[in-house]
Amino acid sequence: MDGHMGMRKISSHCSIPDLDDSDLLRLLEKPKLNIERQRSFDERSLSELSIGLARAGLDSYDTYSPGGRSGFNTPASSTRNSFEPHPMVADAWESLRKSLVYFRGQPVGTIAAVDHQSEEVLNYDQVFVRDFVPSALAFLMNGEPEIVRNFLLKTLHLQGWEKRVDRFKLGEGVMPASFKVLHDPIRKTDTLIADFGESAIGRVAPVDSGFWWIILLRAYTKSTGDLSLAESPDCQKGMKLILTLCLSEGFDTFPTLLCADGCCMVDRRMGIYGYPIEIQALFFMALRCALSMLKQDDAEGKECVERIVKRLHALSYHMRSYFWLDFQQLNDIYRYKTEEYSHTAVNKFNVIPDSIPDWVFDFMPMRGGYFIGNVSPARMDFRWFALGNCVAILSSLATPEQSMAIMDLIESRWDELVGEMPLKISYPAIESHEWQIVTGCDPKNTRWSYHNGGSWPGSSFLLTYSNFKMHLTWGLVLLAFSLDLVIWVLTGRCV
Repeated sequence: MDGHMGMRKISSHCSIPDLDDSDLLRLLEKPKLNIERQRSFDERSLSELSIGLARAGLDSYDTYSPGGRSGFNTPASSTRNSFEPHPMVADAWESLRKSLVYFRGQPVGTIAAVDHQSEEVLNYDQVFVRDFVPSALAFLMNGEPEIVRNFLLKTLHLQGWEKRVDRFKLGEGVMPASFKVLHDPIRKTDTLIADFGESAIGRVAPVDSGFWWIILLRAYTKSTGDLSLAESPDCQKGMKLILTLCLSEGFDTFPTLLCADGCCMVDRRMGIYGYPIEIQALFFMALRCALSMLKQDDAEGKECVERIVKRLHALSYHMRSYFWLDFQQLNDIYRYKTEEYSHTAVNKFNVIPDSIPDWVFDFMPMRGGYFIGNVSPARMDFRWFALGNCVAILSSLATPEQSMAIMDLIESRWDELVGEMPLKISYPAIESHEWQIVTGCDPKNTRWSYHNGGSWPGSSFLLTYSNFKMHLTWGLVLLAFSLDLVIWVLTGRCV
């Protein structure tokens, strides 16, 4: 590793980027990645999909720029058949509509999954906040915002419920992980039942639900141009309650959020306790979305915005400085001194170099980098997590250089991270004795399964949007490759 000490280190001291047209041109002028994949969609389908991305509110580099307002005015029905040229997409929409959940005659979401081979549904027949987001974006792309609006309002209503686990009361701003609708055919009534973690496996409250709700509210606003929902008193209060939980002062010395295992998409014990990258990236994205939607017509609103701005700057600096890993940074960590005590310490977390796993040295390419899974005292989780890194690109938590480096890494390690069935949720899988210790011998999370390096095609929409942000050309090529497998799974209808 000594021979590569001259490699350029990506700067981690940039301010929060607000990309303008010149930034976009510079990015598009960078060398295009040459990835050849079989194209199964015709040019018409691709062009229609790119239009659909614009309708979903995820169309441009500044989608989540603070203060930006959208002028989109999406027709409610004129584009409803925009994806029908390809039979697979028609099948996807049919499956998606069959999964709709209705409350008092109005669609309020889609169930998490349909498993025709299992009699035990557990909680897969519920509407999960995080799982509905891909479906919601599909509806927005297809010019059907009513379902998304109903979902946002219904989950906002559930936020106001009293939440208890045993004898402990949860914070007022906690959003539910999921909810279900009970139909009483005799009384002809519908009843909502929400799960805030008190029924979940592991009894962990969902930290990410509130972030996904804010992000989806922003996407809805961008897609429809309807400012009335986000500016309504109820939505303003809902956002402030979520942010109050996250921005409250405590014993933390870092701007990142301290979380328990199983608090997000990885909702089982997988050793992500501490400061998982997924939560930090979603936190950053939600802060930026909230910053563009919160009103400042009173002292409370102005104070909340000021706290968000300060947290964004601190969080971006922390993540870019301490979570980022490239070849040069790996060299530096390999030579860390330990037991340093002073403000000038280089090894601020007292990470022992011998704790670096052997696979990292083979995995890290000369060109490329990524945000590692976790950083806490004397601990670095070097695993790659797809969702956290893709959201870091979309939210501009990653600098333009870091975003390009993440894409370079994916290209260099395509077989490991994407493979034949995209997309690996994490890499590498943990196994043997480490699997026993980290997961508690979880039979669902055996190596290369579920959260332990399993393939999640539905998560490819994040990689696709990230590609559109970095390179429109590569984004279209990846769409041609991935949509065959992904678009119907994106709806979350099948296990």
